[in-house]
Amino acid sequence: MLQGMSSLAPEEFRSETTYLNTASHGLPAQRALTALAQVNARWAAGRGAPMAGDALVPELRAKFARLLAGAHPDHIALGSGVAGLIGPVAAALAPGAEVLLAVGEFSSVSMPFVHRGDLRVRMVPLDELAAQVRPETALVAVSVVQSADGRITDLTELRTATAAHGARLLVDATQAAGWLPLNFADADYWVCATFKWLIGARSVAFFAAAPEAAAGLRPIGPSWYAAEDRWAEIYDPRALAATTRRFDATPDWLGVVAASAGLSLIEELTVEKINAHNLDLADRFRAGLIELGHEPVPGRSAIVAVPGAADLAPRLEAADVIASARAGALRFAFHLYNDETDVDRALNALVP
Repeated sequence: MLQGMSSLAPEEFRSETTYLNTASHGLPAQRALTALAQVNARWAAGRGAPMAGDALVPELRAKFARLLAGAHPDHIALGSGVAGLIGPVAAALAPGAEVLLAVGEFSSVSMPFVHRGDLRVRMVPLDELAAQVRPETALVAVSVVQSADGRITDLTELRTATAAHGARLLVDATQAAGWLPLNFADADYWVCATFKWLIGARSVAFFAAAPEAAAGLRPIGPSWYAAEDRWAEIYDPRALAATTRRFDATPDWLGVVAASAGLSLIEELTVEKINAHNLDLADRFRAGLIELGHEPVPGRSAIVAVPGAADLAPRLEAADVIASARAGALRFAFHLYNDETDVDRALNALVP
């Protein structure tokens, strides 16, 4: 059992509960709340609109690029949600193209392909995904970490399989970015929302692609923000940006302020340190569950799922332990603001 393990940034968080639900929504850091309060105060006083946050956008791209090792800010586009950012990838596929998905994949990843209507969508178990890639597979789309149960995709194995068959690989890093080290070269396309492990905003998400992967894609309904020189072309559109920025949507600037603050804290602490912290807490919790007679989904992940235990959710709620019920399981998520007392409170709430 771990001894004396505290949260990584206690001065930044003020939760009144045992909050183990980052897989649904992260908690805001105090620095984000302060920055938002300052912007809103200036706005309310008529001394500045939220779009003053536009000055933060270039650095926000750079922060995510640094999080995705090997990426460049020119590879990063901003949107509001992952499904919309997947849209250009889905639209570029030829009619009848085969798309390979994992069974139980989060629907924001699967729906753009399932509901296009003229693609051959094949769903296979996650642990068979690499083996199921075949010459006719055009694209594999998968989450780095599965939302329902925290299982982690072997991107190295999957990248090898897609490369061998000439297929593209799209990954959703929403449940991974912020606690799991990521490498840009491990996929052709990346999407990531910021409101979970990046402790950002519900309205800010990223799309990342290198020029060769993005070359065959076209924005769907591009906004003024995607122009090559957006302020010069605001009433006279001429050209989309030459970089991946052409997939930008007009940002929610309040969301940009929050996301930038969240990413700054992630960078200061480092993903490596957060990774070790989160996994140690999850390991402690997993061991405690086994002692109580539960069988959590095996593996090392910051998300711990207990199959068949969703009916215990009211017991947790009564103890002020915030987790979530997903696919018949109880899902717990451990992040930088959690400590060993959170683990023990959750375990105590599950004692028969």
